[in-house]
Amino acid sequence: MHVKELLSLKEKVVLITGGEGKYGRCLTEGLAEADAKVVTASPFLDEGEKVAAGFRDRGLEVEAMFLDQADHDSVMNLKQEIKDQYGRLDVLVNCAVARPMKGYNGSLEQWKLSMDINATGLLDITREMADLMDQGGGGAIVNIASMMGMFGPDLSNYEGLPDEWSDMPPDYFFHKGGMLTLTRYFARMLADKNIRVNAVSPGGIFSGQPERFIENYTKKVPVGRLANNDDIKGVVVFLASQASAYVNGENILMDGGMHA
Repeated sequence: MHVKELLSLKEKVVLITGGEGKYGRCLTEGLAEADAKVVTASPFLDEGEKVAAGFRDRGLEVEAMFLDQADHDSVMNLKQEIKDQYGRLDVLVNCAVARPMKGYNGSLEQWKLSMDINATGLLDITREMADLMDQGGGGAIVNIASMMGMFGPDLSNYEGLPDEWSDMPPDYFFHKGGMLTLTRYFARMLADKNIRVNAVSPGGIFSGQPERFIENYTKKVPVGRLANNDDIKGVVVFLASQASAYVNGENILMDGGMHA
């Protein structure tokens, strides 16, 4: 098969959660540029529709749907909506993440809310969408994790910045680390359904951070910068496509060589 065909997502139906967010928006773009029919789903339907409309204006197939990942009924409604409209699902990109915990001393209520969305909700939507993929003969799941799920916080990144910058909440580290183990779990459990499961662990992406943070951070990165919006697009399209047909249960650390 020609390499362009291997990387093509033409006629594939892709669901990305949180596709209107910081990383999600560029992933939605990349998946649609690979000719997929992309559904972006989150609780922020107005913003999702705005993002989807902008991509449709460029001739890309993107639609926004509602999802409250902490609500099982909402997950089931989304599953049925995708089935009714497209008849199948080929790819799930788990990109959505809630960050309700405010620093080390964040309340237990914040931790519980984070668990409801980022742990219980992640399990729920992955199982249900895997079932929909199974009905269509298989597919691929790509989990957007983080290098913070692989390593502890590097507080030197925040030297010279206000204290709140270095007050790292524990829930994000917990969930992203768990996502990597869950990736390997599902890679085994879904293999007989012809569903591959992989993860990407990005480093920091540029989003207008203070100059001091950028200086602290980039001096540790061999490529000399934070990630930009294009850096993750190709990685996720690769994992969603036939180009990665023999890649399963893996995590790609995308940090510019920071941890080389």
